[in-house]
Amino acid sequence: MDRVPFGVSRLDDIIGGGAPPGSVVLLAGEAGAGAREFCYTAATINGLAHTDEDQFELHYGNVSDQAAVPEDIHYVSFTASGDELRQEIEFTMSEDLVHAGVETVEFADFSQEYFQLSAIPREWYTRKTQTITDLGQGSDRRGVLEALGEYLNEYASGNLVVIDSLTDLARAPSEHLDWSDITLLVKGLQKASRAWDGLILVLVNQEALSDTQMGSLMGAADGTIAFEWETGGNERDRVMFVREFRGVLPRLEAEDIIRFETEIHDGGFDISNVRKIR
Repeated sequence: MDRVPFGVSRLDDIIGGGAPPGSVVLLAGEAGAGAREFCYTAATINGLAHTDEDQFELHYGNVSDQAAVPEDIHYVSFTASGDELRQEIEFTMSEDLVHAGVETVEFADFSQEYFQLSAIPREWYTRKTQTITDLGQGSDRRGVLEALGEYLNEYASGNLVVIDSLTDLARAPSEHLDWSDITLLVKGLQKASRAWDGLILVLVNQEALSDTQMGSLMGAADGTIAFEWETGGNERDRVMFVREFRGVLPRLEAEDIIRFETEIHDGGFDISNVRKIR
């Protein structure tokens, strides 16, 4: 296997089937510009390959001879449950497509670890009222980074993992988590992913970070795909471009591709036009 499909067919076709195995890719975007929808599409379409070949062929087409669909798909969230994420994905893509595609997607909800040090009422994120017994167990709490690390060690090998989102993690209500921890996490993921040989997509809200913070993340990851709004006249268009990506950016540069015009429809995130240097 030379490539792992992103699940966005036109992008995968252009870059030779998908991302190089063992890649950690930042999906950095402005609000609503398509980064989150890219995550939803990647998880759903790759899941669809395991559950409905006809729908997969209709919405994606044929997988490149150089690529192989990941065996399992894992969607990690620090603030949302699997049911909440399924509902959000249905707001983006057609209901039939989502029902078939997410059937094999494993959703990991770390709300417990994320909110446990905050002042948020426990029943808001566990849907269970705190008891005296729970209070007594409070000293034996697992941190959110520890929970994430244990999960990835068990499930990341050879698979697609979506982490939603690094921005949430950077704002985790923890006394011991600062920006250097976030950068080291991405650098550690990059090192570990070489052995895992799968694909890790890390969502980040670019508007919430300084240029220095964004630069440190880009330096720690294997690739960064940016999603932005482009304004012209009375219209706004979604555009995507690859800022850096080992094994991918040289191919785009060789074909003089500078950016992609994108759209979001019932089939999820898609590329509507390829913009080349003129």
